[in-house]
Amino acid sequence: MASMARTIKTPVPKAVAHRLPLYLRRLEQLDADGIQTVSSRALAESLSLNDAQVRKDLTYFGTFGRPGVGYPVRDLMDKLRGILGTDRTWQVALVGFGNLGHALVSYRGFRRKAFQIEAVFDSDRAKIGRRAGDLVVQDVADLIPQIRRLQIPLAILAVPADAAQNVANELVRAGIAGILNFAPVVLDIPDHVIVNNVDLTVCLEQLSFHVSKRKRDAKAAGPEVRDTLYFRAG
Repeated sequence: MASMARTIKTPVPKAVAHRLPLYLRRLEQLDADGIQTVSSRALAESLSLNDAQVRKDLTYFGTFGRPGVGYPVRDLMDKLRGILGTDRTWQVALVGFGNLGHALVSYRGFRRKAFQIEAVFDSDRAKIGRRAGDLVVQDVADLIPQIRRLQIPLAILAVPADAAQNVANELVRAGIAGILNFAPVVLDIPDHVIVNNVDLTVCLEQLSFHVSKRKRDAKAAGPEVRDTLYFRAG
């Protein structure tokens, strides 16, 4: 089956970019289950979306699948990996080897998704020189020359909030193109560097909002509907 991808000319909304990895993950699950073709409706329903949204999202990047037939799972997987850039291995620098940094180094999912931590940095003398998986923790003072030498394009920032901006400045000077920021602070970064912020407290606050809203809605709905809502939530 022929599928056609095109050069992306129109701006892609952030919401669309955020859904693409969800589509890819679901397709990988389908492929692992031996399913060869999936309809836009089935793909949408598995992610609590509607089929029109799936089709609209994909049209930003080309024409995929056939009406009435659906999408060849492996073909669409390959196309999405190309769009997301995960059809190649990305080298990553990790700055901060505290509890979070240690967990990130140990996370095997990065390698499965084409991300390889190539360097780990910290400012704590007690941590410098320690093993970090297959790597050795390096002095953050050496961050710029090491990142330039290894030509690392991405960085994970897992340092305290009061140190985050200074470290981010060093990452920019080193030539980093993208930063995944776990520090609970808004970074002042040049426009040519992409920053994704992961604030775990904000995520929990969003989760608590939705849980609280569901409980309020159930309480307002009365006993009969409340029992149904609690059953679905559980």
